[in-house]
Amino acid sequence: MGAARAMTLSGGRTLVVGLGESGLAAARWLVTQGSRVTVSEQQRVSDLDKAILGDLLKSGIELELGGHTVKTFTETDLIVVSPGVPLDIKPLAEARGKGIPIIGEMELASRYLKTPSIAVTGTNGKSTVVHLIGDMLLKGGRNVFVGGNIGRPLTHYIGGEQRADYVVLEVSSFQLDTIQTFSPLVALILNVSPDHLDRYADYNAYIRSKERISANQGRGQTLILNDDDPVLRKLQPKDGPTVLRYGLKGRQGRHAFLDNGQIKARLPGGETIALSLDEFSLPGDHNTANVMAATLTSLALRVFPGAIQEAVDHFRGLPHRTELVDTVGGVAFYDDSKATNIDATIKSIASFSGPVVLIAGGRHKGSDYADLVEAASQRIKGAVFLGEASCLLAEAFGDKIPWCKAATMTDAVSLAFDQAREGDVVLLAPACSSFDMFRDFRHRGAAFREAVRRLKNGAQGKAPS
Repeated sequence: MGAARAMTLSGGRTLVVGLGESGLAAARWLVTQGSRVTVSEQQRVSDLDKAILGDLLKSGIELELGGHTVKTFTETDLIVVSPGVPLDIKPLAEARGKGIPIIGEMELASRYLKTPSIAVTGTNGKSTVVHLIGDMLLKGGRNVFVGGNIGRPLTHYIGGEQRADYVVLEVSSFQLDTIQTFSPLVALILNVSPDHLDRYADYNAYIRSKERISANQGRGQTLILNDDDPVLRKLQPKDGPTVLRYGLKGRQGRHAFLDNGQIKARLPGGETIALSLDEFSLPGDHNTANVMAATLTSLALRVFPGAIQEAVDHFRGLPHRTELVDTVGGVAFYDDSKATNIDATIKSIASFSGPVVLIAGGRHKGSDYADLVEAASQRIKGAVFLGEASCLLAEAFGDKIPWCKAATMTDAVSLAFDQAREGDVVLLAPACSSFDMFRDFRHRGAAFREAVRRLKNGAQGKAPS
């Protein structure tokens, strides 16, 4: 396992920072290893689930709620920090100065992982590709654990019998910021575009974070890159993993590409396979690229091509990702609440050939909306802006398109419907995070669905004029 992996947890003191999914999972697993665990959480008692707090206290975990104190951070042997916690807060800086190790839940769990891992990162498409790979492996007869940043922390898996043939993990840039030894058998970087600039010093710092996924890879491991991405096209690891590249057009050095509506894929020294997309239901070039990434991964893991094709044919996508909710008065309502950055929203809009009314807004993440305005103003007929970023979006679009602001999701759906005509699409693709008005992107998507349901019920109840 190496010196970095030889962690002694039993009897030691561990501080878990943040009570999100990964923090909870880490704290509970650490207790089973005999560690004396404290959890420090910024939120107050009144904002947290009482049942969860009671469960933690019963298991012997100490709680520091309503803020972080330097003393708690500097009187421990190990700190496990949650992805949502900025790494530059004062208590962490003080602990770092005293030489206290600071890692994340993903790094912690990986040190006790006995199963080969496939790790997927990128600004957009991670969850879709993770599930595609999982489906391909299952169709190929492999036992799989799918988790990571999608809500199933890796510590859930290492706390069990670890019987899977592979673990397929979604990995965020925040999780990569705290890795030290994490080294997946197959690593994928799907794309890189400006995101989370409220957390990073600049775009280059964000790029470096994504590239860390392959930092510990070596011979016998694989790195898969989107060759259409201008950042990733320049990434040329000098030593270490085998690099596989894919893109929409066939070019020298690409191992998967689109040819006459089929995906052609080939490993170095192997035979070319042809994959039909006739039954694939997800729209957009970005989803075709996602299939290429998953296909190369599965070929590298020796999955039979027929199993890959079967998985593609039956894949129906994930909730809140360009998902058709309903049709009202001939207007189709699509939920892409997961489009939490500008590039994702641009690609979502590009998935439709007809007129689109866009619903966007939420918490601003530090990016410039100029690219969205340039790409979308010729593709959308109108927009509704809501949330904290509504004024910034309105200012960016100016007089390029008709737009209005909404105070609630219900208002936004109603106002978007007023702008639409039969055959149009109303698309929720916010280009912002959800945390100003909602718990997460799922909560936002659910609010959109409910607003569409109410609109449909109201429309059906109206007498024809």
